[in-house]
Amino acid sequence: MGLRRNKRQAEQHTQQAGQPGQAGQQEYAGHAGYLGHLGHAGQPGQPAHPAHPEAAHDAAPAVELRSVRRQYGRGSATVHALRGIDLTLPRGSFTAVMGPSGSGKSTFLQCAAGLDLPTEGSVRLGGTEITGMNENQLTELRRSRLGFVFQAFNLLPSLTVEQNVLLPMRLAGTRGRTAAQAQARAADLLARVGLEGKGGRRPAELSGGQQQRVAIARALVTRPDVVFADEPTGALDTTTATEVLGLLRSAVDTLGATVVMVTHDPAAAAHADQVLFLADGLICDRLPRSPATAIAARMTALTAPSKPAAPRYAGAAA
Repeated sequence: MGLRRNKRQAEQHTQQAGQPGQAGQQEYAGHAGYLGHLGHAGQPGQPAHPAHPEAAHDAAPAVELRSVRRQYGRGSATVHALRGIDLTLPRGSFTAVMGPSGSGKSTFLQCAAGLDLPTEGSVRLGGTEITGMNENQLTELRRSRLGFVFQAFNLLPSLTVEQNVLLPMRLAGTRGRTAAQAQARAADLLARVGLEGKGGRRPAELSGGQQQRVAIARALVTRPDVVFADEPTGALDTTTATEVLGLLRSAVDTLGATVVMVTHDPAAAAHADQVLFLADGLICDRLPRSPATAIAARMTALTAPSKPAAPRYAGAAA
Protein backbone atom coordinates (compact mmCIF):
# COMPACT_ATOMS: atom_id res chain seq x y z
CA MET A 1 0.00 0.00 0.00
CA GLY A 2 1.37 3.38 -0.94
CA LEU A 3 2.03 6.05 1.62
CA ARG A 4 -0.73 8.64 2.03
CA ARG A 5 0.23 11.88 3.75
CA ASN A 6 -1.44 15.22 4.21
CA LYS A 7 0.20 18.44 3.03
CA ARG A 8 1.78 19.18 6.41
CA GLN A 9 3.34 15.73 6.63
CA ALA A 10 4.71 16.03 3.11
CA GLU A 11 6.31 19.34 4.02
CA GLN A 12 7.81 17.86 7.18
CA HIS A 13 9.14 14.90 5.18
CA THR A 14 10.78 17.24 2.67
CA GLN A 15 12.40 19.25 5.46
CA GLN A 16 13.83 16.04 6.95
CA ALA A 17 15.45 14.88 3.70
CA GLY A 18 19.16 14.40 4.19
CA GLN A 19 18.84 14.26 8.00
CA PRO A 20 18.49 10.58 8.93
CA GLY A 21 16.18 9.98 11.88
CA GLN A 22 15.85 13.68 12.72
CA ALA A 23 12.37 13.36 14.13
CA GLY A 24 13.25 10.21 16.04
CA GLN A 25 16.48 11.69 17.39
CA GLN A 26 14.63 14.73 18.72
CA GLU A 27 12.05 12.54 20.39
CA TYR A 28 14.66 10.27 21.96
CA ALA A 29 16.85 13.07 23.37
CA GLY A 30 16.89 13.80 27.10
CA HIS A 31 14.03 14.24 29.55
CA ALA A 32 12.20 16.49 27.12
CA GLY A 33 12.43 13.67 24.60
CA TYR A 34 10.08 11.49 26.63
CA LEU A 35 7.46 14.23 26.63
CA GLY A 36 8.31 14.80 22.98
CA HIS A 37 7.39 11.30 21.88
CA LEU A 38 4.11 11.62 23.77
CA GLY A 39 3.56 14.91 21.95
CA HIS A 40 2.55 18.41 22.89
CA ALA A 41 -0.63 18.66 20.82
CA GLY A 42 -3.62 19.36 23.00
CA GLN A 43 -3.54 19.60 26.79
CA PRO A 44 -2.92 16.80 29.30
CA GLY A 45 -6.16 14.93 29.76
CA GLN A 46 -7.55 16.13 26.42
CA PRO A 47 -6.66 13.55 23.75
CA ALA A 48 -5.94 15.04 20.35
CA HIS A 49 -7.86 12.43 18.35
CA PRO A 50 -9.22 9.43 20.26
CA ALA A 51 -9.19 6.33 18.08
CA HIS A 52 -9.29 2.90 19.66
CA PRO A 53 -11.29 0.41 17.53
CA GLU A 54 -11.46 -2.27 20.23
CA ALA A 55 -12.88 -5.26 18.33
CA ALA A 56 -10.62 -5.15 15.29
CA HIS A 57 -7.73 -3.95 17.42
CA ASP A 58 -7.89 -6.94 19.79
CA ALA A 59 -7.85 -9.50 16.96
CA ALA A 60 -5.12 -7.89 14.87
CA PRO A 61 -1.37 -8.56 15.09
CA ALA A 62 0.54 -6.17 17.32
CA VAL A 63 2.84 -4.91 14.54
CA GLU A 64 2.60 -5.15 10.75
CA LEU A 65 5.03 -3.62 8.28
CA ARG A 66 4.44 -4.01 4.56
CA SER A 67 7.06 -2.99 1.97
CA VAL A 68 8.39 -0.30 4.30
CA ARG A 69 11.16 1.81 2.83
CA ARG A 70 12.89 4.84 4.31
CA GLN A 71 15.37 6.92 2.42
CA TYR A 72 17.08 10.22 3.10
CA GLY A 73 18.56 12.69 0.68
CA ARG A 74 18.23 12.82 -3.10
CA GLY A 75 20.07 11.75 -6.17
CA SER A 76 23.55 10.36 -5.69
CA ALA A 77 23.43 11.32 -2.00
CA THR A 78 20.39 9.13 -1.28
CA VAL A 79 20.73 6.88 1.77
CA HIS A 80 18.46 3.81 1.78
CA ALA A 81 18.00 3.18 5.50
CA LEU A 82 15.19 0.63 4.99
CA ARG A 83 14.88 -1.17 1.65
CA GLY A 84 11.57 -3.02 1.96
CA ILE A 85 10.65 -4.48 5.35
CA ASP A 86 7.81 -7.03 5.53
CA LEU A 87 7.06 -8.20 9.03
CA THR A 88 4.16 -9.38 11.22
CA LEU A 89 4.56 -9.69 15.00
CA PRO A 90 1.80 -11.36 17.04
CA ARG A 91 0.47 -10.06 20.31
CA GLY A 92 2.16 -11.37 23.42
CA SER A 93 5.54 -11.81 21.72
CA PHE A 94 9.05 -10.58 22.50
CA THR A 95 11.18 -9.70 19.48
CA ALA A 96 14.80 -8.55 19.53
CA VAL A 97 16.26 -6.63 16.60
CA MET A 98 20.02 -6.77 16.00
CA GLY A 99 22.44 -5.75 13.31
CA PRO A 100 25.72 -3.95 12.69
CA SER A 101 26.01 -0.19 12.87
CA GLY A 102 24.17 1.41 9.96
CA SER A 103 21.99 -1.65 9.36
CA GLY A 104 18.73 0.27 9.88
CA LYS A 105 17.83 -0.82 13.44
CA SER A 106 17.05 2.66 14.76
CA THR A 107 15.17 3.65 11.61
CA PHE A 108 13.15 0.44 11.84
CA LEU A 109 12.18 1.22 15.44
CA GLN A 110 11.30 4.83 14.66
CA CYS A 111 9.12 3.93 11.68
CA ALA A 112 7.41 1.06 13.52
CA ALA A 113 6.64 3.32 16.49
CA GLY A 114 5.34 6.25 14.47
CA LEU A 115 8.30 8.44 15.40
CA ASP A 116 9.35 8.76 11.76
CA LEU A 117 7.45 8.48 8.47
CA PRO A 118 8.44 5.78 6.01
CA THR A 119 9.06 6.96 2.46
CA GLU A 120 6.93 4.10 1.15
CA GLY A 121 4.90 1.28 2.60
CA SER A 122 2.39 0.60 5.34
CA VAL A 123 2.72 0.36 9.13
CA ARG A 124 -0.11 -0.99 11.29
CA LEU A 125 -0.09 -1.09 15.08
CA GLY A 126 -2.82 -3.15 16.71
CA GLY A 127 -4.71 -3.17 13.42
CA THR A 128 -4.58 0.61 13.00
CA GLU A 129 -2.92 2.02 9.89
CA ILE A 130 -0.59 4.79 11.07
CA THR A 131 1.21 5.89 7.91
CA GLY A 132 -1.63 8.19 6.88
CA MET A 133 -2.07 9.80 10.30
CA ASN A 134 -1.41 13.46 10.97
CA GLU A 135 0.77 14.54 13.88
CA ASN A 136 -2.14 14.96 16.32
CA GLN A 137 -3.33 11.44 15.59
CA LEU A 138 0.17 10.03 16.00
CA THR A 139 0.49 11.91 19.29
CA GLU A 140 -2.70 10.31 20.58
CA LEU A 141 -1.54 6.88 19.43
CA ARG A 142 1.79 7.18 21.25
CA ARG A 143 0.13 8.46 24.42
CA SER A 144 -2.45 5.74 24.77
CA ARG A 145 -1.38 2.68 22.80
CA LEU A 146 2.42 2.54 22.84
CA GLY A 147 5.01 2.21 25.60
CA PHE A 148 8.66 3.23 25.41
CA VAL A 149 11.73 2.18 27.38
CA PHE A 150 14.95 4.09 26.73
CA GLN A 151 18.58 3.46 27.57
CA ALA A 152 18.74 6.71 29.57
CA PHE A 153 15.52 6.02 31.58
CA ASN A 154 14.15 9.54 30.82
CA LEU A 155 12.36 9.92 34.14
CA LEU A 156 11.31 13.45 35.02
CA PRO A 157 13.34 14.42 38.10
CA SER A 158 10.72 16.83 39.48
CA LEU A 159 8.08 14.08 39.66
CA THR A 160 7.81 11.25 42.15
CA VAL A 161 8.14 7.64 41.05
CA GLU A 162 4.36 7.22 41.07
CA GLN A 163 3.85 10.44 39.09
CA ASN A 164 6.38 9.30 36.49
CA VAL A 165 4.56 5.99 36.09
CA LEU A 166 1.19 7.75 35.75
CA LEU A 167 2.42 10.38 33.28
CA PRO A 168 1.22 8.54 30.12
CA MET A 169 -2.22 8.08 31.71
CA ARG A 170 -2.38 11.76 32.61
CA LEU A 171 -1.48 12.84 29.09
CA ALA A 172 -3.85 10.34 27.49
CA GLY A 173 -6.81 11.45 29.62
CA THR A 174 -8.82 9.62 32.24
CA ARG A 175 -10.74 7.36 29.78
CA GLY A 176 -13.25 6.51 32.50
CA ARG A 177 -10.63 5.82 35.19
CA THR A 178 -10.81 7.45 38.57
CA ALA A 179 -7.71 8.82 40.27
CA ALA A 180 -7.90 5.92 42.73
CA GLN A 181 -7.97 3.39 39.89
CA ALA A 182 -4.96 5.01 38.24
CA GLN A 183 -3.03 5.00 41.51
CA ALA A 184 -3.94 1.34 42.06
CA ARG A 185 -2.64 0.52 38.58
CA ALA A 186 0.65 2.31 39.31
CA ALA A 187 0.99 0.59 42.69
CA ASP A 188 0.39 -2.83 41.10
CA LEU A 189 3.02 -2.28 38.42
CA LEU A 190 5.56 -0.92 40.90
CA ALA A 191 5.04 -4.01 43.03
CA ARG A 192 5.51 -6.23 39.95
CA VAL A 193 8.85 -4.59 39.15
CA GLY A 194 10.07 -4.87 42.75
CA LEU A 195 9.50 -1.25 43.86
CA GLU A 196 6.57 -1.66 46.21
CA GLY A 197 6.36 1.26 48.64
CA LYS A 198 8.74 3.49 46.66
CA GLY A 199 6.12 5.51 44.78
CA GLY A 200 6.79 8.65 46.81
CA ARG A 201 10.53 8.79 46.08
CA ARG A 202 12.24 10.93 43.45
CA PRO A 203 14.28 9.36 40.63
CA ALA A 204 17.52 10.75 42.11
CA GLU A 205 16.93 8.59 45.20
CA LEU A 206 16.98 5.39 43.11
CA SER A 207 19.76 3.34 41.56
CA GLY A 208 20.07 3.06 37.80
CA GLY A 209 18.45 -0.36 37.81
CA GLN A 210 15.57 0.91 39.93
CA GLN A 211 15.05 3.84 37.58
CA GLN A 212 14.80 1.48 34.63
CA ARG A 213 12.25 -0.56 36.58
CA VAL A 214 10.19 2.62 36.94
CA ALA A 215 10.54 3.21 33.19
CA ILE A 216 9.20 -0.30 32.51
CA ALA A 217 6.24 0.27 34.81
CA ARG A 218 5.57 3.58 33.03
CA ALA A 219 5.71 1.84 29.64
CA LEU A 220 3.11 -0.73 30.74
CA VAL A 221 0.70 1.55 32.61
CA THR A 222 -1.71 2.17 29.70
CA ARG A 223 -1.74 -1.52 28.67
CA PRO A 224 -0.20 -0.60 25.31
CA ASP A 225 -0.38 -2.57 22.09
CA VAL A 226 3.41 -2.57 21.89
CA VAL A 227 6.35 -1.64 24.12
CA PHE A 228 9.32 -0.39 22.09
CA ALA A 229 12.64 -0.70 23.93
CA ASP A 230 15.78 0.97 22.60
CA GLU A 231 18.92 -0.54 24.18
CA PRO A 232 17.13 -0.75 27.56
CA THR A 233 20.14 -2.30 29.33
CA GLY A 234 22.88 -0.23 27.70
CA ALA A 235 23.50 1.86 30.81
CA LEU A 236 23.30 -1.00 33.33
CA ASP A 237 25.75 -3.47 34.80
CA THR A 238 25.41 -7.12 33.83
CA THR A 239 23.51 -8.25 36.94
CA THR A 240 21.05 -5.36 36.85
CA ALA A 241 20.61 -5.75 33.08
CA THR A 242 19.63 -9.40 33.57
CA GLU A 243 17.03 -8.36 36.15
CA VAL A 244 15.56 -5.71 33.85
CA LEU A 245 15.38 -8.15 30.93
CA GLY A 246 13.65 -10.61 33.21
CA LEU A 247 11.01 -7.96 33.90
CA LEU A 248 10.41 -7.42 30.18
CA ARG A 249 10.18 -11.19 29.70
CA SER A 250 7.72 -11.40 32.59
CA ALA A 251 5.61 -8.59 31.12
CA VAL A 252 5.20 -10.72 28.00
CA ASP A 253 4.58 -14.00 29.82
CA THR A 254 2.30 -12.79 32.62
CA LEU A 255 0.71 -9.58 31.33
CA GLY A 256 0.44 -10.47 27.65
CA ALA A 257 2.57 -7.49 26.61
CA THR A 258 4.24 -7.24 23.20
CA VAL A 259 7.87 -6.09 23.29
CA VAL A 260 10.07 -5.02 20.37
CA MET A 261 13.63 -4.39 21.54
CA VAL A 262 16.63 -3.05 19.64
CA THR A 263 19.87 -4.27 21.19
CA HIS A 264 23.51 -4.95 20.36
CA ASP A 265 23.86 -7.47 23.20
CA PRO A 266 23.38 -11.20 22.43
CA ALA A 267 22.70 -11.86 26.13
CA ALA A 268 19.79 -9.40 26.00
CA ALA A 269 18.47 -10.85 22.75
CA ALA A 270 18.48 -14.33 24.32
CA HIS A 271 15.44 -13.31 26.39
CA ALA A 272 13.35 -12.78 23.25
CA ASP A 273 11.08 -15.25 21.44
CA GLN A 274 12.86 -14.47 18.19
CA VAL A 275 15.79 -12.40 16.98
CA LEU A 276 15.65 -10.46 13.72
CA PHE A 277 18.93 -9.53 12.06
CA LEU A 278 19.08 -6.43 9.89
CA ALA A 279 21.77 -5.61 7.33
CA ASP A 280 21.70 -2.90 4.68
CA GLY A 281 18.11 -2.01 5.50
CA LEU A 282 16.73 -5.54 5.09
CA ILE A 283 15.82 -8.39 7.42
CA CYS A 284 18.54 -10.81 6.35
CA ASP A 285 18.10 -13.56 8.96
CA ARG A 286 16.15 -14.59 12.04
CA LEU A 287 16.49 -17.02 14.90
CA PRO A 288 13.88 -18.52 17.20
CA ARG A 289 14.62 -18.18 20.91
CA SER A 290 18.27 -19.15 21.24
CA PRO A 291 21.14 -18.97 23.73
CA ALA A 292 23.43 -15.95 23.64
CA THR A 293 26.27 -18.00 22.13
CA ALA A 294 24.18 -18.94 19.09
CA ILE A 295 23.03 -15.34 18.63
CA ALA A 296 26.60 -14.04 18.92
CA ALA A 297 27.78 -16.58 16.35
CA ARG A 298 25.07 -15.48 13.93
CA MET A 299 26.03 -11.82 14.42
CA THR A 300 29.70 -12.67 13.84
CA ALA A 301 28.83 -14.42 10.60
CA LEU A 302 26.69 -11.47 9.57
CA THR A 303 29.43 -8.90 10.12
CA ALA A 304 32.39 -10.96 8.86
CA PRO A 305 33.82 -9.67 5.58
CA SER A 306 33.06 -11.99 2.71
CA LYS A 307 36.08 -13.91 1.43
CA PRO A 308 36.80 -13.88 -2.29
CA ALA A 309 36.55 -17.23 -3.99
CA ALA A 310 39.90 -19.02 -4.33
CA PRO A 311 41.26 -18.80 -7.90
CA ARG A 312 41.20 -21.97 -9.94
CA TYR A 313 44.35 -22.86 -11.81
CA ALA A 314 44.72 -24.94 -14.89
CA GLY A 315 45.48 -28.48 -13.95
CA ALA A 316 44.01 -28.19 -10.44
CA ALA A 317 41.93 -31.10 -9.25
CA ALA A 318 38.26 -30.62 -10.00
